[in-house]
Amino acid sequence: MSFFDELAYQYIDGEWRSGSGSWDIVDFNPFNGEKLASITVATVDEIDQAYRAAERAQEAWGATNPYTRRLVFERALRVIDEREREIAAAITAEVGGTQTKAAFELHLVREFLREAIQLALRAEGRILPSPVDGKENRLYRLPVGVVGVISPFNFPFLLSVKSVAPALALGNAVVLKPHQNTPVCGGGLVAKIFETAGLPAGLLNVVVTDIAEIGDALIEHPVPKVISFTGSEKVGRHVATVAASHFKRTVLELGGNSALVVLDDADVDYAVDAAVFSRFVHQGQVCMAANRVLVDRAVEREFTEKFVAKVESLKVGDPSDPATHIGPLINEGQAEAIAALVERAVADGGTALVRGTVRGTLVAPTVLTGLPEGSAALNQEMFGPVVALVPFDGDEEAVRITNASPYGLSGAVHTGDVERGVRFAKRVVTGMIHINDGTVHDEPIVPFGGEKGSGVGRLNGDAMVESFTTTKWISIQHGRSQFPF
Repeated sequence: MSFFDELAYQYIDGEWRSGSGSWDIVDFNPFNGEKLASITVATVDEIDQAYRAAERAQEAWGATNPYTRRLVFERALRVIDEREREIAAAITAEVGGTQTKAAFELHLVREFLREAIQLALRAEGRILPSPVDGKENRLYRLPVGVVGVISPFNFPFLLSVKSVAPALALGNAVVLKPHQNTPVCGGGLVAKIFETAGLPAGLLNVVVTDIAEIGDALIEHPVPKVISFTGSEKVGRHVATVAASHFKRTVLELGGNSALVVLDDADVDYAVDAAVFSRFVHQGQVCMAANRVLVDRAVEREFTEKFVAKVESLKVGDPSDPATHIGPLINEGQAEAIAALVERAVADGGTALVRGTVRGTLVAPTVLTGLPEGSAALNQEMFGPVVALVPFDGDEEAVRITNASPYGLSGAVHTGDVERGVRFAKRVVTGMIHINDGTVHDEPIVPFGGEKGSGVGRLNGDAMVESFTTTKWISIQHGRSQFPF
């Protein structure tokens, strides 16, 4: 049995089984079109079964000593070590990730699992004073109960584990719906790792399905108290609206239109390296990617010449080839959307300094400049290997252009004066920004999230405790209260 055949199932209440829907989600290799697996979709009834199983299993798990809970994550790390080559190959086959990308994703998954081990012990309570004599106020941090997780296709293994592991570590149960383009790396693989690591049945359930089959059942169901969604702004708005109407909390990690800013005193060669990586890592299919590269006119010519030369040196092709920098986009629809965006940008008056070709899902890099302020290429998330170069005169204009976006996820600023960079960074409306570095970073203990259209809430570290627990006030009257009647 192949890796994909082994994991191409629903996983509900500790059982691997087929869905009962009337159609299949077919899992394709985005580079060569090979069929990897076929999974019959889960129905609304199976969504209910998954949530009810989670609800039943959670009570005992939430009462389990956190020192015992953390053992599961220690074993999960060992499972990943044992199957590392298989997992890396699966990321390349299903996601189209280069070998560098697969190694990076595996590294971060391990880091987040190590953090989950610590998180199990971080749901700390407090005792607060009271103005009432004899009263003791206790604040307890308790699991929310059941968490619904919806993960995307670009880093499916990481971005599933990133919510699943802390939610479980803090005593919750989880129902996970991976993206239909990555049902194995984002779903079945996660379930198999935790099953092998000894997680009790019912605590993690994976449902492979589509909104065309289940509508909003995953969000509307009465059992989950928190929905953790990573994906596009458009879908995130819908998730937020539906969840709010049912009084559910949401953690929304959405799209970005990040800017990497090169000030007039920057190390140009280093800024070029940072900008190329920040835009073209994983074919630009990264929410933190630098869609826009802003360059002070004082260094514009030098930067542009070196940036274009480096971009033209990137190898596009088979992601399993160690020499490949840019592999395929996730599907032909994404490739066509990127090609159309470039066509529109040029029609709007932009100039393509590099014009990448499109062959199926393989999209070579494009570098645009001279775009008018209203261009879609400057204002929307470009989930592919296309970048806009934008010149500016001085820091004030750079701040204005950087903030002229409906998004605010990540960013970077390059300068020879670190404190100048800090002053600049403070003025940018974004959840994360990096000085003299790239825009693509994620660390397990640092709050991760965006402003404006880039999402609501934060993940990582203590933010996970806020996201996946609830506070309960229990007071104790050690004396006797006086009542007015």
